[in-house]
This record gives sequence, structure tokens and C-alpha cells, in this order.
Amino acid sequence: MSERRVEVIEAGRVPYRQALDWQRALAQARIDGGLEEDVLLLLEHPPVVTLGRTARGAHVLRPEGVDGPGQLVGYPILDLHAAPYRQDLHWYLRTLEDALIAALAELEVPAERRAGYTGVWTGGGRKIASIGVHVKQWVTWHGFALNVTTDLSAFERIVPCGISGVEMTSVERETGNGKRETGLWDATVAAVVRGFERAFSVEAKATLAGV
Repeated sequence: MSERRVEVIEAGRVPYRQALDWQRALAQARIDGGLEEDVLLLLEHPPVVTLGRTARGAHVLRPEGVDGPGQLVGYPILDLHAAPYRQDLHWYLRTLEDALIAALAELEVPAERRAGYTGVWTGGGRKIASIGVHVKQWVTWHGFALNVTTDLSAFERIVPCGISGVEMTSVERETGNGKRETGLWDATVAAVVRGFERAFSVEAKATLAGV
């Protein structure tokens, strides 16, 4: 494993706008040299709809709010200039997918890519994780959202990722583990961190912190 380290910050529930400002500040600090190590923010959002650059108004069927509680959201702030990384956006996207696929395998959820799309699907063809990234001067922000105990009925209010007819799923649904207090959330966080370490060839150090 590489000696490159990533600080993993488990931040709990953070409003989307606050998290956006936080990761933007971290990314700029990484660009400017004020942040010495890469960071992986892991958190949840209160209910929110986020629209990507290719989204259209018609993708929001009911605008009262979706996503958030029960979704493990990861925002990697990585400087892709140096090994073991690559200055290659496609490599970065595929490696994020690899990290999530490895994490889901540890949770006994078979998962895979789908040709022509970004994100992660189960072996049954249901989408379980979405990915949307931004890169500035080869420093990354934004990231992924993995459905853990998400209320899947919320996705009826939107066209998820603009993919008509897509069926969303969660770790809870795929494993039959329906209670958060059983440790499903903590097990998923731990699996994602280990998957991230393996996929990106880094060493993670964990921190519990708020904004």
C-alpha cells in the first residue's frame, strides 16, 4: 500500500449548502497548499434534490425534497497530481466505482458498473450508488451517494440521474437488514473506507468532526 494518507472525517448530518461550502474551502486549501493531506468527508444530508449539469426541470417530478437521510455521501478532496493517483477524470470515476463495488462485496451485495453510465448497480440491475464529481486544477470535490437505509419511495419524485425507468435500491433492501441500530450504517461506513483504501492505494486515518 502507498504511504499516501487520506484523512476520513465522519461529520454526521450536514445541510447540503453547508457541506458544499466546506468541501469548496477544503479543495481550495488543497490547491493553495494550505491542506497537507487529502480528505474524504463522509456524511448525510437532510432531504435535498441536487441537479447535475445535464439535468432538466422535467427530471424533478415532485419538488418537495428527496435524498439525504440514510444516504452515505462521500466527498473526496484529492490532489490527483501525484502517485498513486492519475490526472485522468475517467480513471478517477472508475476508481470511485471500484471502491464502492469492493465495499458492497464486503457487505455481501454483488455490484457492478453499467456500460455507458456512471455509478454502481447491483447484480439485479438496480442502482445503488450515484456519482457526480468536480475537478479544479486536478483537485477533486463532490463525489458519491450510496443508498444505505434510504427511503426508496423518495425517488418516485424524480428521474434519478436523468435515467428513465431506473430502479433504485439500498444496502438495507439488498441485505434484508431493516434496522439502523443493528449496525448496518457503521458496517457500511467501515466497508466504504476499506474499499477506498484498496481502490486508491492509500491509508485512511479516521476523524470524528463537525463543520
